Amino acid sequence: MPLKPTHTVRASPYWPVISHPRLRRLLPGFAVSSLGDGMAVVAVSWLAIEIAPAAERGMWVALAAAAYTLSGAVGAVLLGRLLRHRSPAQLVACDALLRATALGAIPACHAFGMLSIELYVVLLATSSVLHSWGQSGIYTFLARLLPERDHLAGNAVLSSVGSLSTVFGPPLAGALIVWGGAATVIAVDAATFLVLAATFLFGVPHENVPAPGEGSSRTAGFAVIRRTPALLGMLSLSFAFFCLFGPVYVALPLHVSDDLGSPAGLLAAFYTAFGVGAVLGSVLTGYVSRLRMWPTTTGIVIAFGALLLPAGLGAPTTAAIVGFAAAGLLWPPYASLSTALFQRSAPRELLPQTLAASSAVRVLSVPLGTALGGPLVTVFGARGTLLVSAASITVLGLAAACAAHVAQKRGS
Repeated sequence: MPLKPTHTVRASPYWPVISHPRLRRLLPGFAVSSLGDGMAVVAVSWLAIEIAPAAERGMWVALAAAAYTLSGAVGAVLLGRLLRHRSPAQLVACDALLRATALGAIPACHAFGMLSIELYVVLLATSSVLHSWGQSGIYTFLARLLPERDHLAGNAVLSSVGSLSTVFGPPLAGALIVWGGAATVIAVDAATFLVLAATFLFGVPHENVPAPGEGSSRTAGFAVIRRTPALLGMLSLSFAFFCLFGPVYVALPLHVSDDLGSPAGLLAAFYTAFGVGAVLGSVLTGYVSRLRMWPTTTGIVIAFGALLLPAGLGAPTTAAIVGFAAAGLLWPPYASLSTALFQRSAPRELLPQTLAASSAVRVLSVPLGTALGGPLVTVFGARGTLLVSAASITVLGLAAACAAHVAQKRGS
């Protein structure tokens, strides 16, 4: 006899999400793909370290990490006319199929001794061309399935799945790297995207997409953001926040391998700690809907930067890992709150374009920061770059909080 959910479970803000019949069919595929991405966080940079010339590793690690996401911003702008007629499910499936193909070519080339560092970066860049549209499809699909009051909880559920992947993905990647090398991990990641593509191709009924109106150009999403002050302000804060966090993706692997002389397992421990915190943060996210948007988001940015300081200040490794775990706790509430603002503020017919535009800017921010990580490591060293990143994020949050306070006083 199946167990009935308790009253506490039914009263949870997440119950309308996890009990939705269509979402229940799609979440497993999303979870498998997220696990692959959690593994790739370690594998992408580690394979670059393995195959890049020793004297240029910092630069190539930065380029590899940036390439894995950067072209998604270009695809969001240039492919708008081609993809705006696609349903949200088709957007997700197209992105997943491209990722599976391009990422699958990496271990194949590696197995035949054909994988140069240059080809590696090109394949990573190709894999992410549709990433902004794939993300747009997922959150548009969620927004159309659920009423507005459940958008934050729905975002938090997806965030929690992603957070769990950063708990289990990095240690699994570390074990697979020891057994078969980083290329093996990327092969597994490619296979998980095939699962995601099949889930959205065959698990979602065909949806007729209305023809875009006259204002639905390839830049329509950017136009919505430009004329909506709340969206423009949130996107500006997110861009700066993620950009300043980008150098961590370069500095942390080099700090672990060079400064600490440790194997990939310690890098996985940092990411896993961040993921454990993010899982807890995802659970809490559904309960913060009553908090005011700007004090909450700017406070998160301030605290996030402060929690990264131990790693940059050379604190004991345990303290640095704890700081990463606490920072991870803050990531899901920020991501879910900012996405919910877009879901409820953008016109329904332009929501995919608006979310794709937002994703493009956010996707662009991390690679720009990651690319900056190479020169920063050259100038400040790996640990010094971690310190610069943490301090800059804290200052950004303080500046944004002051700006929001001044704007509120003027408005009143």
